[in-house]
Amino acid sequence: MTTELPITASETTFSAQPQVHAYLARPANITSAPALILIHEWWGLNPHIKEIADRFAAAGFITVAIDLYDGVTTKDAAEAGKLMSSLDPGEALAKLETVLDHLRSSSDVTKVGVTGFCMGGVYTLLTACNYQVEAAVPFYGIPDELSCIANLSCPVLFFGGEKDQWITVEKMNRLSEAFQQYGKDGEVKIYDGADHAFFNDTRPEVYNAEAAQDAWQRALTFFRQHLQ
Repeated sequence: MTTELPITASETTFSAQPQVHAYLARPANITSAPALILIHEWWGLNPHIKEIADRFAAAGFITVAIDLYDGVTTKDAAEAGKLMSSLDPGEALAKLETVLDHLRSSSDVTKVGVTGFCMGGVYTLLTACNYQVEAAVPFYGIPDELSCIANLSCPVLFFGGEKDQWITVEKMNRLSEAFQQYGKDGEVKIYDGADHAFFNDTRPEVYNAEAAQDAWQRALTFFRQHLQ
């Protein structure tokens, strides 16, 4: 079992335009490490996402959990849907570029990967298709238009659930076909019996511990392979 590292964590703001708020978690007392951009679900940058950032940091990754909603979070699905629908993709990608540029210019960052959940999974793929990163791990989020995969900059490991009614097996199969069509290094891992948001342990109605633990270990292995 890998020993967890001590970490430091704090809220931070990147002052470039557009200004970006984020939660930064990092291994303590390091000289250099790979970095991850972590993109939240439609609920916003809530404690669950911050806890995932802490876990990645304890595993050795400088982790920036970006806030695409500028401080707004919700537990109401209807409100979350409105927040996601009102998010301008161009502005969201500009914020992601700001964070990526910051990490690229940081002397303690070696390589950069991106990961995210649900809405964050969509933006994980969009980030990897619009900017240069070294690895991407999206969880149960797929863009509507898959022609963007032609511009994919890195290997991808995608996680989804067989019971997901939003990101269906059909959609995941289309993603797998897009990887093949455009000659990209992409794998789609579908967990039998798992639902949408199976990784979210704050939602017992959908959380699947076995799938979540397996996906976590696979994600760490994947990032260590491509970022270190």
